[in-house]
Amino acid sequence: MESSMINNSVCLKLSNDETIILFDWLSRFNECDHASLFQDQAEERILFDMEAILEKCMNEIFDSDYKQQLLEAREKIRDHMH
Repeated sequence: MESSMINNSVCLKLSNDETIILFDWLSRFNECDHASLFQDQAEERILFDMEAILEKCMNEIFDSDYKQQLLEAREKIRDHMH
């Protein structure tokens, strides 16, 4: 994951694995009512918008092996304790 500032905007660059994991989490999070977590509806709106942006960038969600891809991405990204 990388970030940069361009014209007063923050640009995040995610790997494919990071994108799959973040999209999956956002889609699960956005399915439930978390009204008590937000101080303003704008915060919730940003999470919905992020999910929609990621969904437009991903072809993986339509693959028959999407769940396997998600499991593999999690395995690559998670911290491994030795």
